[in-house]
Amino acid sequence: MAMAKHAEPRTESRVPLTKERVLHGAVRLADQRGIGALTMRNLAQELGVEAMSLYYHVANKEELMAGTVDVVVDEINLVVSEVDTSSVGTDWKRVVRQRILAARDVLLGHPWAPDVIESHAAMSPSVLRYFNALSGLLRQGGLSVDLVHHALHALGSRALGFTHELFAPEPDAEEEADPGVMMEQMADEYPYLTEIVAHASHNGERTLGWCDDQEEFEFGLDLLLDGLERRNATM
Repeated sequence: MAMAKHAEPRTESRVPLTKERVLHGAVRLADQRGIGALTMRNLAQELGVEAMSLYYHVANKEELMAGTVDVVVDEINLVVSEVDTSSVGTDWKRVVRQRILAARDVLLGHPWAPDVIESHAAMSPSVLRYFNALSGLLRQGGLSVDLVHHALHALGSRALGFTHELFAPEPDAEEEADPGVMMEQMADEYPYLTEIVAHASHNGERTLGWCDDQEEFEFGLDLLLDGLERRNATM
């Protein structure tokens, strides 16, 4: 007689919902679908929970967005901590440059993050850790407290790996406008800007914005670091 088969009991394992899981889910959703898709409803679907349960961990959308900044900056802190700083006393400029470019590499994986960082600029512990470490490297390189203060102001967002856009066209306008017609319309009234735009050779690779491509970022970073090096040598 064949023995009756008994179905194995179903065990449903649920990963507990924590603030960390919520914030990492938000970053993952923004990476996959863009920051515009980051809503409480979409995030709840991403995590497989009810939307209301998110509010036990983040009070509102504002806190959620600020939390995504911390997740990204924590990732930056982890990556830059792997940069060799043993030569910072004699070669601070190279070390600082390498760390900032490592931070930019992280942001290139989260292209939505610069806009969120700029609009949620509270100095959280994650951000403070990053700038404290950067300041320490500059001080170990021989820069005075006063010059480090000036350096942080001069670097601005570039210290974290991105630059604030000087001009940023509306997305629809950028897609629909005919560059040739646009240049003709600008030429008479804005001849010098037209000349610059016509000459610019942004190739769109490794970019975090309309003009924030790798070549322009590194040009600006090197200009600032060279200037800091010259100023430090005269003090």
